[in-house]
Amino acid sequence: MNKPKRDAFASARLRAGRCLVLPVVLLSLVFLGAAVRIQPPPRPEKKGDRASAVSVPSTPDEIERGRYIVENVAMCPQCHTPRLSNGQLDPNRTLDGAPEFFQPPSPDPDWPLQAPRIGGNPPASDQDLVKLLTTGIWTDGRPLRLPMMPFRMNESDAKAVVAYLKSVRQNP
Repeated sequence: MNKPKRDAFASARLRAGRCLVLPVVLLSLVFLGAAVRIQPPPRPEKKGDRASAVSVPSTPDEIERGRYIVENVAMCPQCHTPRLSNGQLDPNRTLDGAPEFFQPPSPDPDWPLQAPRIGGNPPASDQDLVKLLTTGIWTDGRPLRLPMMPFRMNESDAKAVVAYLKSVRQNP
């Protein structure tokens, strides 16, 4: 007689577990959606389109916000700052470009050997950098090569990053 009670108890637990699966999945999707910003596809730019011009903020608050994103979120100094002989980042050459220390798992002739200088005088216009940071597309119309990650920042974050990059003082 104990066996039917155990089966009834087990099937009740199974039904309760099934009832929890859908709410847990839905809550996970809601939290994931809040953590990841989904960007709409970029609209094609037209020559002479005034909306395509970029105005980068230069207020101390925006520059500080850009610094936070660069140093603590995107972690740009890890690749774009040279290292000292002890492996530490060189604080005198922040974002000055550095030999690429990440290597591909198998030989790749397209793998970059140098992370470019991005601080002080970035290698592209403000508009091109904002486009890169919001779409992952470089000035030649192609995605960046690995190990660079294709960021999908919103426009205000991208502008703050560009403002910070331009504010970085380079040593001669």
